[in-house]
Amino acid sequence: QVQLVESGGGLVQPGGSLRLACVASGFPFSLYFMRWVRQTPGEEIEWVASINSNGGGQSYAPSAEGRFTISRDNAKNTLYLQMDNLKPEDTAVYYCEKGVALDRGQGTRVTVSS
Repeated sequence: QVQLVESGGGLVQPGGSLRLACVASGFPFSLYFMRWVRQTPGEEIEWVASINSNGGGQSYAPSAEGRFTISRDNAKNTLYLQMDNLKPEDTAVYYCEKGVALDRGQGTRVTVSS
């Protein structure tokens, strides 16, 4: 079955960086468009970034543009999100998604606070 396991979240000060990873299994990862999304309590899921199956076509939400970088390593079945210059409003649970909400992992929590 499809498994998406996120890691790399934690507590970071404003201006800091984190690198999230999502290890995929149970499907041909290299053939799928992938996304990072996030959610804060009481809010809807918000798209953050996406990437084509071949590693091109990166696209970002305005809130992430210029600060976040999505990438993937198809040989390792792993999706990444490099987050720099983090802000308190980036605090959320971050999820990786196969396709557009076809499957979603359990998430990793990111807290940006001084």
